[in-house]
Amino acid sequence: MGISFKEVSHLYPTSKKKVYTVALNKINFNINGTGEFIALVGKTGSGKSTLMEHMNALLLPTSGTVQIFDKTITPKKNKNPKLKEVRKKVGFVFQFPEYQLFEETVIKDIMFAAKNFGLKEEDAKQRALDTAKLLRIDEEVLKKSPFNLSGGQMRKVAIAGILAYDPDILLLDEPTRGLDPKTQKDIMELFYEIHRVTQKTIIMISHDMDLVYKYANRVVVLNEGNIVFDGDKVDLFASKIYEENHLEKPEVLQMVDYLNDTLGLNLTYHLFDEEELLNQVVKKYE
Repeated sequence: MGISFKEVSHLYPTSKKKVYTVALNKINFNINGTGEFIALVGKTGSGKSTLMEHMNALLLPTSGTVQIFDKTITPKKNKNPKLKEVRKKVGFVFQFPEYQLFEETVIKDIMFAAKNFGLKEEDAKQRALDTAKLLRIDEEVLKKSPFNLSGGQMRKVAIAGILAYDPDILLLDEPTRGLDPKTQKDIMELFYEIHRVTQKTIIMISHDMDLVYKYANRVVVLNEGNIVFDGDKVDLFASKIYEENHLEKPEVLQMVDYLNDTLGLNLTYHLFDEEELLNQVVKKYE
């Protein structure tokens, strides 16, 4: 088991004395250490970000426990393990991670976290070079200041800095937010390739149901601090749960519905992008 939530609640204080906002309500939830690509979805304020921030102990539970590999996180700060050890296992790609770049060159920025987690200079540099190659960051770019790059390049560099210390699980908070459509596709294809090749578990928060439907193999829906669905994406959008939780139906499924209703094609929901849909429609008419 990679991460396990047991009866986890999280309360935020309000301006009123002894009045709290319940962000998570007695959550029980397990994540495998390998092989999963999970999407956390739900309307704003549903608890997605709070849940994710417990996955590498950025937040401590108000009650309950979070097991992160062999480390148990409890509400008692002084009883918890060294959080640096936890965060080496679980890497967090924040929204707009490029805002965290600060070194004078790209290569130094990619090396920074790996060195911080104990790698020697030479090993950190080699890990940075290998990661840059994986992300198709040119060697010439490595010599530049990160602040002279495009927005898409900066995000790739920020992601490389996390991958370079080789966490077992990757947390992605709205990884494509603010990017143009081509860069969005490039970033998501990159993460999916990492998942496919390494079998690293990836957990992603996204409001983009097209991305969720194409890439995730498990979807978790939150509403008012509760998990109201945890399962297969096809089952989610074949039910009324997505509507009840104010989620948009993916465009490919909207097209499937239209073609089934107007042409009686009887297509299934096991089609995850437009290319797959087109191939199925062609087969129907062969």
